[in-house]
Amino acid sequence: MDSLFQRSLDDIIKGLRHQQAGESAFVSKVLEEVRREIKSTDSHTKSTALQKLTYLHSICFVDMSWAAFHAIECISYPNFTHKKVGYLAISQSFQESTPVILLISNQLRKDLKSNVEVEVSLALECLSRIGNLDLCRDLTPEVFTLMASSRIPVRKKAIGVVLRLFGKYPDAVRVCFKRLVESLESSDSPPIVSAVIGVFCELASKDPKAYLPLAPEFYKILVDSRNNWVLIKVLKIFTKLAPLEPRLAKKIVEPICELMSKTGAKSLMFECIRTILTSLAEHESAVKLAAGRINELLIDEDPNLRYLGLHALAIVAPKHIWAVLENKEFVIKSLSDPDPNIKLESLRLVMEMVSESNVVEICRVLVNYATKSEPEFCNVILGSILSTCSNNVYEIIVDFDWYVSLLGEMSRIQHCQKGEEIENQLIDIGMRVQDVRPELVRVGRDLLMDPALLGNPFLHRILSAAAWLCGEYVEFIRNPVELMESLLQPRTSLLPPSVRAVYLESAFKALVFCLHSYLKSATSSDHSALGLSDPGVSSQSYDEFSGAHGENGEASGTTLIQENHITPDSVLHLLNLIDMAVGPLSGSYDVEIQERARNILGFTELIKPVLSDSLHPQDERHKQQVEASKMVRLLHDTFSDELGPVSMSAQGRVPVPDGLVLHENLADLEAVCGSSLPASSATISFEGSHNVEGATSIFISDQKEESEPSSESTSLLAEHRKRHGLYYLPSEKNTEHHEANNDYPPANELKSGVTVSNDAQDLAKLAEQSFLPKRKSKQVKARPVVVKLDEGDVLPISSKIPQAKDDSLSEAVRDVLLGNEADADTLTQKAAADSVIRKKGKEKLNAKEQEDDLDHMDSQSGTVQNPVKERSKRSSRKQNADEGDHGGDKGKQKRRHRHGKHRTREGVQNPPANVISQTPVPDLLL
Repeated sequence: MDSLFQRSLDDIIKGLRHQQAGESAFVSKVLEEVRREIKSTDSHTKSTALQKLTYLHSICFVDMSWAAFHAIECISYPNFTHKKVGYLAISQSFQESTPVILLISNQLRKDLKSNVEVEVSLALECLSRIGNLDLCRDLTPEVFTLMASSRIPVRKKAIGVVLRLFGKYPDAVRVCFKRLVESLESSDSPPIVSAVIGVFCELASKDPKAYLPLAPEFYKILVDSRNNWVLIKVLKIFTKLAPLEPRLAKKIVEPICELMSKTGAKSLMFECIRTILTSLAEHESAVKLAAGRINELLIDEDPNLRYLGLHALAIVAPKHIWAVLENKEFVIKSLSDPDPNIKLESLRLVMEMVSESNVVEICRVLVNYATKSEPEFCNVILGSILSTCSNNVYEIIVDFDWYVSLLGEMSRIQHCQKGEEIENQLIDIGMRVQDVRPELVRVGRDLLMDPALLGNPFLHRILSAAAWLCGEYVEFIRNPVELMESLLQPRTSLLPPSVRAVYLESAFKALVFCLHSYLKSATSSDHSALGLSDPGVSSQSYDEFSGAHGENGEASGTTLIQENHITPDSVLHLLNLIDMAVGPLSGSYDVEIQERARNILGFTELIKPVLSDSLHPQDERHKQQVEASKMVRLLHDTFSDELGPVSMSAQGRVPVPDGLVLHENLADLEAVCGSSLPASSATISFEGSHNVEGATSIFISDQKEESEPSSESTSLLAEHRKRHGLYYLPSEKNTEHHEANNDYPPANELKSGVTVSNDAQDLAKLAEQSFLPKRKSKQVKARPVVVKLDEGDVLPISSKIPQAKDDSLSEAVRDVLLGNEADADTLTQKAAADSVIRKKGKEKLNAKEQEDDLDHMDSQSGTVQNPVKERSKRSSRKQNADEGDHGGDKGKQKRRHRHGKHRTREGVQNPPANVISQTPVPDLLL
């Protein structure tokens, strides 16, 4: 009765198609039916319910792990239809960690031994999908037996399952590898050879060195086979093997070139081209032949073949640039191809030709091309420019002023979505290249003054970098009042809180700089009235900069602030602007904005009464200016510490001192350290970070001696600095150090006479000029100094190259091919396959004489024997000797006679157990 009214899978599919809005309700109802039906004892009802559940799992991703045991029940039914449903459910839902997975081991073994071909196929397919270590170990003997099956489909599937066995249970190599290699010689059965080559292609991609002894067998298939699919797989194998053995490359280059010239299949021709370009690039004649076939792909009407041609050019470009030069016109035209994949390949080829001499022109043309492209390809072009120019710490960039202006131009492109990359490069260049900071500030100021950019969310990261640069290097701003107005304009409310916090911090730095410049110019008229021992202290950094650039009127006029820009009215304007723009932000819900806003307001409340009195001539004017100058100079010196790039591994290189307990409760610090702590004092001293000779320290307390640290703590600090000086930032900026920092070569001026057309023809001409070899022109001005770190800029090579994960598999393959017979025999017995191997050994024994004749012929002709054959013959001889031990005296006499006949040969092959034999590696080439 349950089966009579049970809905079939067709009913479920029709019901899902008719659902307009309540699909989830329908699925829930079906699941309730499935949960009730699957508990039925009727096999048809259970299998139908499991079939519906499997369908819902595939379409609606319904969890079916709860039905794992019911799927195992279905595969035990004798009916093939029910068994097929169970195997399908298991293949889809079972994982290696499924709790009941071991319950199917016996059923799989039973189906693998079945006489029904379709049942064996179902079991093999299921094992290839869900086989874990336990299943693969238990079922290796059955798969080994099926590898010699007379039924071609079963044998082919068993060979495919071997790949799963080797991956999960590497010791299966010692059982199945011989038969796998023997299947390579099944010339009468092309499907078997095709399956074996597919397995070896996957194995060789992981560790090709282990399969180098099989090169003769692969070479024979390369020469004799006419199956294009098999030839493609063999070429993939030789692509991995040829770099390991130079003589092998010389051997295979001729048949590969012949195959490439004669074949009409484009897929096989491309595989020959790729093999030559990747593994046989040293053979010039083969590369020229491959380049000629690439031209045929490029002019084909099929876009897929044109893409393959461009891809082949990208492979050959690093070693043979002339091949790309011959097809440069097609490469440039492909940038306008409607196929996006073709455009990407052509862009990669264009970026391959970028060098130090043509980077300016090529980037200009590509940026103009990006403005006319669709958004997706536009950002691909911009990303390629950014990655190429920043490669190896801006190795190909000579004119950093040009590159910074290019970054600003890229930011204004309508579809630009590379805000994060541009932000990182702007800040990185600012910290590494000192000479480019004036241009960085100019580009950042232009970005900040454009209110239209504030509404573009993709540019917020760039605006954050521009604000940080203008605040950090505010001394290069020509008009800081204008910068303050840009940072505090009302439209900044469109920015996210993190970017707006950077705006406020930069505004604080600019405000301090303006006040410091104003007070410096005001106090320079009468230093004696201010009470300063050295009038150059408060303006040290600006005096030094003026001394370095003052002789050049152009440099001082474009990068240094004009004193007449900071007037009493400008100061009042700035303070009013702070009250109006920053005041409402003190109640912001974002903690970063609130903290920075209150810091600015607190400083202005401190300085405003002093400045309001000092702006008008009074008797106490000089005294008020002194107090204001001290407070402003204190903050100015705090912001004047130069930031530089820090290695990512710097913190990890700091050794932890002996006896240091990082998790100790600091509340007990005084009890733990005792007299080592300096005497507590309420005196707080503030010293400027520019600790130069003659500087005036600012003290809040009355006694200077109390602020000095104890001699003991000073000695400890000096000792730690001496031992770990690499991790300390410089604490002093003396005259020599400052002059050393300013000793950068001047940046190259931006080329103004270069005009680049936007047409593809101009890009083609430019590409032609770029591909031609040029002598390195002498630079008029030297490249600016780019700060590089010993470590941290480039990841270690070991972290980029993944380590081999199949060491156990590779070792097992080498053992089977080159030695360690005892280990192989032991593991074979553990796998319960010794009886099958004995039968195989008897068969080989009957053909021993024929193989000996072949060995004699091959030795005379100089060919190399298959290592697996040699080991098979030795195993058969050894096995025959063991059988002779149980055959009486007659068997012993025969064994002695056979031993005497082959005494010399077996003496070499079977050394004594106490002697460590070194198996010579055979010459693997034909």
